[in-house]
Amino acid sequence: MVKPLHIGNRQFASNLIQGPLAGVSSAPFRRLVWRYSQPAFTYTEMISCKTLLNMSIKSRQRFITRAPDEGTLCFQLSANDANELAEATKLVTDLGADLVDLNCGCPKKKIRTKHAGSKHLSDPSRLAQFIKAMKDNTTIPVSVKIRVDGDSDDNFNRDIGMVIQDAGADVLVVHGRNWRDDYDKPVFYDQIRYFTETLSIPVIGNGDVACHDSLQAMLATGCAGAMICRAGVGQPWLIGALSAHLTDVPFTKPVPSAIGALFVEHVAGLADLLASEKFALIQARKFAKYYGREIPERRNFCEAVNNCETLSDLAYQCRRFFV
Repeated sequence: MVKPLHIGNRQFASNLIQGPLAGVSSAPFRRLVWRYSQPAFTYTEMISCKTLLNMSIKSRQRFITRAPDEGTLCFQLSANDANELAEATKLVTDLGADLVDLNCGCPKKKIRTKHAGSKHLSDPSRLAQFIKAMKDNTTIPVSVKIRVDGDSDDNFNRDIGMVIQDAGADVLVVHGRNWRDDYDKPVFYDQIRYFTETLSIPVIGNGDVACHDSLQAMLATGCAGAMICRAGVGQPWLIGALSAHLTDVPFTKPVPSAIGALFVEHVAGLADLLASEKFALIQARKFAKYYGREIPERRNFCEAVNNCETLSDLAYQCRRFFV
């Protein structure tokens, strides 16, 4: 069921969260989520501390811009230097972050080779120093997002949770896959349950939450809340629909024409944010299969989006296919 969520010095009416997604979770997407639902909070895209501290203000707008009509926001940081993390934590706090998260789950090689993301899980003592650097430089709740042992020989579950809790983190987010696993690998619910039963801080479960049944499976682990990630792409109403189902209230999904209009609005927002219609349309190619997941001619629609050169072209194709 939807229930209150307590994290550090904050209380939220919902325990459903829209998580971070690289290339997706910027303000134009988040504001659509808030239009249809009231999650506990949403996340920014993962932001490198080096990027945040060294980029010009104009260049970092994609990562730090917050729409006036979106709600509570968690900034997710990627770091390989505790001093940089401390400075970045101060910065996002000053920018108005409501929570700040350290990414310890990203499986990408380019992140791991920098000793960031999921690489943190192999060095618990170093991770404790990073969490302390965050706690010493903010008054907002500090979150850590990890992955699990899975069926690998990593064997960090037994140590990493207590290290994170003892270092002062206010909440732990657990993606129930190992960093080596593809998304076709089933989530290890039993390993998420291990953390919920072992720790006294709240544990948020993450992985494959896409419908009522998968949400119930996640909540059955005993987690304090559930995080929706990839399933929300192209369905910014998903958390609203899940909340309505859990509370037995009516929810009306947008009609196809409205979904097409949302896609155009999302991409137009990106064009404004990035000051580039061309780059926004390149991003739109990645989103087309998600917004078009239920239309009969999905493949043809995606091909049409690939050939769009202007926002007007995109709007025309959406009117054609979303009927």
